[in-house]
Amino acid sequence: MPFFHSIFLRKRETEGMPVGKSKVIYYNVDDSLDYERDLLRQWGVTGLELEGICDKSGKMPFVEAVADADGLVVAYEQLTALVLEQLPRCRIVSLQSIGYNNVDVEAASRLGICVTNIPGFCTEEVALHAVGMIIDLARKITYFDRLVRAGKWDPLLGPAIHRIAGKTVGLVFFGSIPKAMMPMLKALGLRVLVWVPTKSADYLASFGACKAESLNQLLRESDFVSLHCPLIESTRHLIGERELAMMKPGAFLINTARGAVVDEPALVRALREGIIAGAAVDVIEDEANGTSDLFGLPNTVITPHAAFISEESYFQGRRMALEQLVQRLVEKRWPEHLVNSSLRTGAGPQ
Repeated sequence: MPFFHSIFLRKRETEGMPVGKSKVIYYNVDDSLDYERDLLRQWGVTGLELEGICDKSGKMPFVEAVADADGLVVAYEQLTALVLEQLPRCRIVSLQSIGYNNVDVEAASRLGICVTNIPGFCTEEVALHAVGMIIDLARKITYFDRLVRAGKWDPLLGPAIHRIAGKTVGLVFFGSIPKAMMPMLKALGLRVLVWVPTKSADYLASFGACKAESLNQLLRESDFVSLHCPLIESTRHLIGERELAMMKPGAFLINTARGAVVDEPALVRALREGIIAGAAVDVIEDEANGTSDLFGLPNTVITPHAAFISEESYFQGRRMALEQLVQRLVEKRWPEHLVNSSLRTGAGPQ
């Protein structure tokens, strides 16, 4: 770490520090903090003061509301460089999620702010949700449910149904969630094709999957395309008009990653024009307002960013996020799940 960076970090550690306890603000994070406070008592941790602020109407500017926070837990707030620069006391942003696309990680690193996430807290849940969406699309479960509720009792309505055994599922990237999907997909008799530039064919074969040499190959060969990549600059609108046109007319797209991985207007056009057969999404581009043109299409299955949810994953995620705060603010060490790991190259945190 450059000398001036080390000096800057020490300056942030000593200026404006509260005496005794460090303050953590949970901003627009649903539910009370009773669970977190109980955990702190169980752990014997007295060095954190937790405060919940709910201001979804935005009456008070965000930076004013959290100006005295040493640590932050946020939901959908965009922590841009400009925002982070106005939070001189903040030493950690602890996210209750795997994705961190709402934080300018580069700016956080420059300012000496740790950014942490909670990898693996919902692996089983999202894997099962994605496989469930594949089955739903293949068997037209949601489609038939809508027809029956509309007074149409006819199993022959809509597109033909085909057996899925022997069909190909294409997985885009191969993290913990696709790995957890593998036994389920293989049990259904599906061939699994994976596009992930960083893994070898032998590595994927050890899980029972075949390697696609390119995204184009995966799109052309797959009957179901399931997205599992993070939202970074190179994956924003990874699936657009060109990519959708490569897919089979009878193919389905499943997205449990992030909404902006897909060019949503292009997907809407592809579904309306029959370029692909259907889509199942747990995420949309405008989740802040919960609106999408996908909602009105009959060949879609849509869930409200619910794939990660179970009672178990919910509390595990909250616990993991709190652990990162304790590690940084109380134990004065680098958190276990540090996203901007480049900070570790310097001296340890004070």
